[in-house]
Amino acid sequence: MSQYRHIAALGSSFAAGPGIEPMVDADALRSSNNYAHLLAAKLNALLTDLSVSGATTATILDVPQLTMTGVEFPPQIQGLPATADLVTITAGGNDLQFAGSMLFEAWSRTDASSPLVAMMAPEFPHGIPLPTEESIAAMAEGLIRVVTGVHLRAANARVVLVDYLTVLNNSSVQGHDWPCTLEQTAKFRQIQDAIARGFELAAERSDADLLRASELSQDHGLGSAEPWVFGFQPSIEKTVSSFHPNQKGMAAVADALAQLLGE
Repeated sequence: MSQYRHIAALGSSFAAGPGIEPMVDADALRSSNNYAHLLAAKLNALLTDLSVSGATTATILDVPQLTMTGVEFPPQIQGLPATADLVTITAGGNDLQFAGSMLFEAWSRTDASSPLVAMMAPEFPHGIPLPTEESIAAMAEGLIRVVTGVHLRAANARVVLVDYLTVLNNSSVQGHDWPCTLEQTAKFRQIQDAIARGFELAAERSDADLLRASELSQDHGLGSAEPWVFGFQPSIEKTVSSFHPNQKGMAAVADALAQLLGE
């Protein structure tokens, strides 16, 4: 029997699993086949999944989140049960505008007249937002604050930071599932590397464990023989899943977590 009886999951879309059926919360774009659900099933544990697509470290900790459907979610940590003995955290990519900027540039290149381009344009007035040392440090500090907040609410919980699956690697070239240029790809890989660095800093400066999903998935980015993320989805109904973990990716993270935990 597993020592972990109550798992809680905090995070953004890379935890929630948009595009992976079935959805258990359409407003949060949260799947019942994301890594937290798969891990809970492996461990026969109770699960409190608080992840919401689009979340930042701030909306996990102390800022309400308004989703694209008009539903407002309270800060995720407010729902964290004191009985949780394992808490996973995947966040920070939206602090650095990773998935949003990829989606904006992909739509801009494939259908510049799309209403999505007009809607997202104000978020990216200067194009792809390259990370700085200051923005990486701020992301890491956000994660550290979340870890601290977890301990205040669930004092006995083991905390595991789960970084982002690799989206772009050396196999990722321009094509139907990745419509961006080599120059844009290089910039997005800078953001991707910055996210991984932010997680490393947070783990170094807190007592949280770190699952390096980015390393685990280096050979499974877009263009690889077995990608663990969805490619570009050029329909408005499905586009939220673009550049996010697919079912194989979520299963790989769940398996790696079980191994990390010794289960």
